[in-house]
Amino acid sequence: MRFPRCSRALLVASSLLAASSFVPVIGSSLITVAHAEDQLSAKVGKPLQDAQTALGAKNYAKAMSAVNTADAVPGKTDYEKYTIAQMRAAVAASSGDVAAASKAYDVLIASPRTPAAAKQQMLMANATMAYNAKDYAQAVPAIERYLKIAGPNPQMQTLLVQSYYLQQDYKNAARVQQDQINAEIKAKHVPAENQLQFLATCYHQMKDSANETHAYVLLAKYYSKPDYWAMLIHNLAADPQMPDALTFNLERLRMATGVLKEPSDYMDMVERAVQGGLPQLGLNLMNQAYASGALGKDAGAAREARLKAMVVKRAAETKASLTADAEAARKLPNAAPSLTAGYNLVLDGQVDAGLALMREGLAKKPVAPEGAKLQYGMAQMDGGRKDDAIKTFADVHGDHGAQDLAQLWTLLISKPSK
Repeated sequence: MRFPRCSRALLVASSLLAASSFVPVIGSSLITVAHAEDQLSAKVGKPLQDAQTALGAKNYAKAMSAVNTADAVPGKTDYEKYTIAQMRAAVAASSGDVAAASKAYDVLIASPRTPAAAKQQMLMANATMAYNAKDYAQAVPAIERYLKIAGPNPQMQTLLVQSYYLQQDYKNAARVQQDQINAEIKAKHVPAENQLQFLATCYHQMKDSANETHAYVLLAKYYSKPDYWAMLIHNLAADPQMPDALTFNLERLRMATGVLKEPSDYMDMVERAVQGGLPQLGLNLMNQAYASGALGKDAGAAREARLKAMVVKRAAETKASLTADAEAARKLPNAAPSLTAGYNLVLDGQVDAGLALMREGLAKKPVAPEGAKLQYGMAQMDGGRKDDAIKTFADVHGDHGAQDLAQLWTLLISKPSK
């Protein structure tokens, strides 16, 4: 009794989370590399037919028993061993026996009889099967093996991220998700919102506030929603390593996005501007707060008025000494005086001269270079040079606030928050 040359493996990956099945059907067309001697003997072919019939009836125990009977036949040809592995994979996958199916797939994948495209399908089936069985420890290497051979695949990369996450391996989940997002950005595509949300969740689980904040920066950049702004600003403020010098910038960001609410917060922001040597900027912000009704209409109106009077006086004094301050700053070796005096010139309307002096300050190697670049970008923005400010913000790097604040100001300049 002879049987046809080869059975075809019908590999079905029905969806990202659905089980995959690899079902050989005796007598159908080829997907393997056929040879003239590719025939099944009766001793092997008959139990395999029985296995296929039992598989169709979903009698997996009987089907696997028949496969084992065929496998026990001595002196099998290479083709017979291959066909038995096909049927074993089909039965094991259908019954949910991940370990047995994985071993059978390994035999098929290693065989030169299996075409390259079919090997990739088998690798995918092996990986998704382990994932669907919640065997995440097995799913991770299987997915990584598929990606190494087949190349990037968004669905499989998502499964890999989830497999790490469901094992509470948040570090690797974040790594894989970040790589996927970086590739999207590099290709000038907008990362999927759920990818960015998932990245933020991974970093939250790791208690990595700096990287969680950066994930929310991307969410605010690509999907400008009030919830993202609120969470982002909250995380920036909660970073204990944020330099105190950046707090004023953060308060300005709160004001610009409508998050700054309490009169006391406005007062604190103005006081920080004065302490930083920029009373005119403090006065400008205070005037905006009065115009919006945030100040001057509460129980602290009298105190607010006293603060404003003081700020007006300090701003006038600074204006009167602008030229002298600029000349003195140029002679000093440290950067801060040139940056502050230059910013004050910008606020006085002398934008070109002020920015030139600030560039001199940047050349003096500021103690906090990224913060200094951020300040220069803010001066460009306040001086009406928004396109230049965006270029400067793009060059701001570093952790604990500077880069994230720069990106957020870029977003506000190019696409104001609603």
